[in-house]
Amino acid sequence: MDLTVEQFEGLVAEALDEIPPQLTALMDNVVIVVEDESDDPDLLGVYEGIALTERGASYSGALPDRIVIYRLPTLRMCRSLADVVDEVNITVVHEIAHHFGIDDKRLHELGYE
Repeated sequence: MDLTVEQFEGLVAEALDEIPPQLTALMDNVVIVVEDESDDPDLLGVYEGIALTERGASYSGALPDRIVIYRLPTLRMCRSLADVVDEVNITVVHEIAHHFGIDDKRLHELGYE
């Protein structure tokens, strides 16, 4: 499967559009970016920052948290465009959940692998 950076970014934007506005309105000081890959060739996405549930009174003036969606590992694991769309949607929701303080164990309980 092969998609340009721009095409892949478009899929990430579409996945974000599927998140209910009530949730995206609660997201605070976080940016979402696409990168080709990380040091871990199997990593599809990562949340880097301090979850909303862990921010205290001293949290101010911090650089934005980052959600990174990795393009190349996603494309390597998918056989079709439909697979890429599904995986991008799952990864975006997964990483946004971390921003809200939901850990991997709870995500697995909810059916997000």
